[in-house]
Amino acid sequence: MAQLQRITIASAQFHNQQITLTAEQQHYLCRVLRLQSGDRFIAMDGMGKWWLAQLADTEANILQELTVKTELPVAVTLIIALPKGNGFDEVIRCCTELGVTYFAPVVSDRTLLNPSPQKLERWRRIAKEAAEQSERTTVPTILEPVSFISSLSFVTNQKYICEARGDYPHLLSCLQNQEDERSDLSSQKTIVIATGPEGGWTDTEVEIAIQAGFQPVSLGRRILRAVTAPIVALSLVAAACEL
Repeated sequence: MAQLQRITIASAQFHNQQITLTAEQQHYLCRVLRLQSGDRFIAMDGMGKWWLAQLADTEANILQELTVKTELPVAVTLIIALPKGNGFDEVIRCCTELGVTYFAPVVSDRTLLNPSPQKLERWRRIAKEAAEQSERTTVPTILEPVSFISSLSFVTNQKYICEARGDYPHLLSCLQNQEDERSDLSSQKTIVIATGPEGGWTDTEVEIAIQAGFQPVSLGRRILRAVTAPIVALSLVAAACEL
């Protein structure tokens, strides 16, 4: 089953155990992948469900629903100060593979990027492709960019802001302590992690985050790039949840 190609299908395309394929999907399956009528592939709705499907010209027949367990046991929201250039593209790819649930891009005091609506569309396409490649059942949600202060109102008792400078506990230690105190980290429904821009968060931003209930944490002794920090943070969450 792992050998089969995976594509994301919108809910409106499902009709009575059949899938109406878009022209783009037909081209991808038939021209790019060279599938023929009768060949099988995996259809996913991006919201947790997979189906084994069989190609039939411009449509596909659903053969059976599949049970797949590839998601993290917690929902992880990544607040990320947008890095310059196309750095956020790589963050989306890698963090989608690692299991992030929500991307909350923010404009901080030191953010250099001014994203356009076209950027948001591109980011969502990258997330969909990365979810298909990594055999996830859920495509991460990418929220519209907002100011950093506007992003701090998440309701959960596990909120962390990653800060490179300062004597703060390591994120992994905080996650392990949560696990020890509650015996099961996965009992926490949501973890929110904020990573900063080039140059890091300002002192004011860190203070505002602390007032909003965020715990400042370290990702190690080295200074990480703005595109590296969120990948490291998600790797630590995945390790803490899945070991």
